[in-house]
Amino acid sequence: MINEIYDVIVVGAGHAGCEAAAAAANLGSKTLLITMNMQTIGQMSCNPAMGGIAKGQIVREIDAMGGYSGIVADKSAIQFKMLNLSKGPAMWSPRTQNDRMMFAEEWRLALENTPNLDFFQDMVKSLTIENDQVTGVITSLGIQIKGKSVVLTNGTFLNGLIHVGDKQLGGGRMGEPRAFGITEQLVSLGFEAGRMKTGTPPRVDGRSLDYSKMEEQKGDENPQKFSYLDTPKLTKQLSCHIVYTNETVHEILREGFDRSPMFNGTIQSLGPRYCPSIEDKINRFAERNRHQLFVEPEGWRTIEIYVNGFSSSLPEEVQIKAMKHIPGFENVKVFRPGYAIEYDYFPPTQLYHTLETKLIKKLYFAGQINGTTGYEEAAGQGLIAGINAHNKVHDKGEFTLNRDEAYIGVLIDDLITKGTEEPYRMFTSRAEYRLLLRQDNADIRLTEKSYNLGLAKEERLRKVEEKISKSNELEEILKETSLKPGIINPILETIESSPVDQAYRASQILTRPNMTLEKLEKIDFIKEKTESYSEEVREQAEINIKYRGYIEKEKENVAKLNRLETIKIPEDFDFTKIASLSSEARQKLNKVQPKTIAQAGRISGVSPADINVLLIYLGR
Repeated sequence: MINEIYDVIVVGAGHAGCEAAAAAANLGSKTLLITMNMQTIGQMSCNPAMGGIAKGQIVREIDAMGGYSGIVADKSAIQFKMLNLSKGPAMWSPRTQNDRMMFAEEWRLALENTPNLDFFQDMVKSLTIENDQVTGVITSLGIQIKGKSVVLTNGTFLNGLIHVGDKQLGGGRMGEPRAFGITEQLVSLGFEAGRMKTGTPPRVDGRSLDYSKMEEQKGDENPQKFSYLDTPKLTKQLSCHIVYTNETVHEILREGFDRSPMFNGTIQSLGPRYCPSIEDKINRFAERNRHQLFVEPEGWRTIEIYVNGFSSSLPEEVQIKAMKHIPGFENVKVFRPGYAIEYDYFPPTQLYHTLETKLIKKLYFAGQINGTTGYEEAAGQGLIAGINAHNKVHDKGEFTLNRDEAYIGVLIDDLITKGTEEPYRMFTSRAEYRLLLRQDNADIRLTEKSYNLGLAKEERLRKVEEKISKSNELEEILKETSLKPGIINPILETIESSPVDQAYRASQILTRPNMTLEKLEKIDFIKEKTESYSEEVREQAEINIKYRGYIEKEKENVAKLNRLETIKIPEDFDFTKIASLSSEARQKLNKVQPKTIAQAGRISGVSPADINVLLIYLGR
């Protein structure tokens, strides 16, 4: 192994590293995955769940691209919920609660069964670089391993520092050592680095909780799954529970504020805005007398419970004292307290859209090293980095996803063009074309692209083609089926919709508010025509019919804006020589070096007037 020259070396085996290694190896690259601990491959460092708002869409996109996250999530799921069903389909977001130990085990088994993939346990302390190109890595044992490309997915381990009250411990996760050497080397080569913070809540003994004082949260009655393949569907589920803090809890927590690294200046880096610690919530939202907590099981066969919403870096005795005043937690036993962790990251404006660094060729960054937060965001980046590392060493073209093609495309474009100074989290609101980027059609959007790359197998492509064919067929049936007033009016009455006085097509009736295909299927001859189609096909046909006008309008907007994507900016273009640009625009355009006019327009601080100047300068 040590004498091997690998096509792709992946450093770190978290969610980004696992997807990067799987993608590169499945495409045919001789790949090495290096991790500090083989027992924590695919570890869920924070909450034992996958998906959620916008994140669930990313998991489905990864699956459609031939990645493993959706398959692993399905195999280890203990609960499934489709979030936001009260809103339109653009907002529907799948989420699983997972068995933490099974999740890591399934990831390791999946990787061990991936051809072309080797493993090595050690810490990477530096890179080997020749002529501004990465040539391999050096481990803490002094072993030099050669590689034609390297993907760094270091998570929170780069100079990680754990905070519990006024105590600090070096580590990338509680009980695991931090990594050092890489940041210092990259900074010496001209990279800009920064510090970010994240946190995690206490884990407690489920036997010590009184669930009768909490609100039970069951999974969906008819649970779906992430993967478009034939992964197992849940037949039984574990419940989560909801409980609330109160003024007594808040008062006890406030008593520890003077020892909180968040408030005494020990931590100066920024944490995730949309996942604040409990002390940050109490401080920022002082007018609220309670905050919601989710009591989440960690697996089928463990008593460990994750207290979602109670992330904290307060002294452990303060955390425990406060928790005992939460309903149902009066006799709580704590496995380990919550903690905050600071770590190094590299502002992602230093990357191309392929996630290759601008300073060092064939070096790629993915995951929290780019300033993101979340398993799903990391996994999506890892997939793209792994694909491009493979393509680069085999002289193949760049692979990127546009903003109208995938949430993964939105994520990477935001990072590259806008950068981030706080942990970036994906939301549906970040995507301007979210009606096109639904969770139900990720396979239609991306499988053919992945198949053409050589990543998605033919089985996936055939499934997608059949789904498209069957949904088109069902749409035609609904367009051709006529419903007379006497048949449809009783159903319209149940949804308080105006009655009809003449026959209408079933597809026309389906476009009415609150009308669903399930309600139409109460008509026997409609059910006879639709019952042979799968639930997935019926959902696709229904969405296409109900939202066709909106979808077509969004596609028109994409076409207009994509014209700016075709206007290329020369490589290494010197924006400082265009005096008509604002000084901020010159500075930021020179730093980011956008490849197209559309990318330039998405950079914070670049105005429409600046874009007009650029268009004139480029003769457009």
